[in-house]
Amino acid sequence: MERTFAPPYANAGHARAEAMRIAAAIAGPDGFVLTTDADGRVDPDWLPANLELLSREIDVVAGWVELDPADWARIPMSLHEADARECEYDDLCDRIVDRLDPDPVDPWPRHTQCSGASLALRGATFLACGGVPDVASGEDRALVDAARRIDARIRHAPQVHAHVSGRTVGRAPGGMAETIARRLAEPDLFLDDRLEPVDGVMRRARLRRRARLVHADRTGIDDLAIHALAGCLSLSACHVAEVLEGRYFGSAWAALEAASPVLARRRVSVVELDRELARARNWLVTARPVDRTDPAMFDV
Repeated sequence: MERTFAPPYANAGHARAEAMRIAAAIAGPDGFVLTTDADGRVDPDWLPANLELLSREIDVVAGWVELDPADWARIPMSLHEADARECEYDDLCDRIVDRLDPDPVDPWPRHTQCSGASLALRGATFLACGGVPDVASGEDRALVDAARRIDARIRHAPQVHAHVSGRTVGRAPGGMAETIARRLAEPDLFLDDRLEPVDGVMRRARLRRRARLVHADRTGIDDLAIHALAGCLSLSACHVAEVLEGRYFGSAWAALEAASPVLARRRVSVVELDRELARARNWLVTARPVDRTDPAMFDV
């Protein structure tokens, strides 16, 4: 199927949203919706690997995506080196998160990608979260975020694998080609906007875990726990209690993150990266094993 969109809608986000909407209508709530890129190349076992995970009551499968080897070889080594350092930092931060706020549905080994080149969802999950958000780019990450807000069970699966093009001229604005072209023309001054300094990573993970435990016991919410959490978030206890009474923890946490000045995300500049890499490595080596029943683990 081919579509030509008018200029306001001629972008990667709208194209994927339309394609997945059609797929979801065909699949229905009991089916599955899978997506890759138009120029993507999935592994031979990509479909069965996705379906095997979805059959285990996983709601969303985010696969591991890397550049086509031939295209990779055409990109300057300086760009690969910068990307490798950023990916290492991303991995270290995610290991810290796993120590402080583990997800039993998404254990190690895992990754942090949410690429439209390899996503699979239950039809019911796709419909329940509202489908692909209407954004020009970053629609894949926005879709996974929407699923997370309804507490979908998300697996970042290393065994589900795809290759994507490393070309610098794409068919639609907002895709990977545009990102690669931009970085070739002018190196980024900051890391991906998901990433923050190590202190922020630890603070966010500890507070999320603390909020998660309060939400899980919301039928008998402890006023002391609410007040303590509210103090850490610099929010009113009434607001925190009201938010955590909601059905979905994912939506509640997104609201707390947006409201709390303590959780305002600060980006990491490239010049800070060496320092933050060292701090992350040091914490993972020296931190004592986490006793998740110990209230001190939540100290922020």
